Amino acid sequence: MPIVTLMTDFGNKDYAVAAVKGAILSTVENPQIVDISHEITPYNPTEAAYILRNAYKTFPEGSIHIIGVESEKTPENQHLTMYFDGHYFIGADNGIFAMVKGDFKADKVVAINIHDQMPSDYPILEAFVWVAAHLSRNGSLDVVGKKVDQIKEIKELRPVVNNTGDQILGAVIYVDNYGNVITNITRKFFNEVGKSRPFTIFARNVKFRVIYETYSDAIDYNISKEKREEDGKKIALFNDADHLELAIYKSNSQTVGSAQSLFGLEYRESITIKFE
Repeated sequence: MPIVTLMTDFGNKDYAVAAVKGAILSTVENPQIVDISHEITPYNPTEAAYILRNAYKTFPEGSIHIIGVESEKTPENQHLTMYFDGHYFIGADNGIFAMVKGDFKADKVVAINIHDQMPSDYPILEAFVWVAAHLSRNGSLDVVGKKVDQIKEIKELRPVVNNTGDQILGAVIYVDNYGNVITNITRKFFNEVGKSRPFTIFARNVKFRVIYETYSDAIDYNISKEKREEDGKKIALFNDADHLELAIYKSNSQTVGSAQSLFGLEYRESITIKFE
């Protein structure tokens, strides 16, 4: 029973997701279809890449991941199939593939060249599903397309260090369901640059000087509950994906607010870390 995951920016209001699932059921033999997300911000490959990179690893090897985000084929946005880390990824070359593999090398990437055999120009419904069906039968990638050696990168996903080595310049790449702000600064990058030096994180007018391991680490349980600073406390931590996250403890946009609303941080907003 092949596992086929779907991640799109289609939303759940229209028929698009159902149509793709119907095509999979009609083309792939006994598939197990899993929705990763259909609420990706439209045309936002950065957000899609962050979610997919941290979700695919929990699936069994051999899983096939269809990506329907900014998937229209253009001269600058070819369709690819990538085999990496025991998984297959099918989508557009808009930077998602580069972030999924990170600094590692993909086993093989091919540019899909079967579009002229498809009855329509709806790529995820036709070409992507056809490729998924072919791979589910242990088909060769060479039948799908021509090998490529270079894929597009999303440059804003990589933080940079200034010339003096005492400052990281990062950015917001994702806002989660709680309004917590995820940055492109990883624990590994922070440690390599920081070298255990004291630091200050600047996010607009908000400053952080401590990075916690968990949300609850920010709470002093030695203080009686009525005197603790809990709901609404600002927190910086490395999340379960090892990305620097700026959050509000027990955030609720309807009551105490969220990091996004209270800090005024949106997608691509600058985040700076200054080391002493």
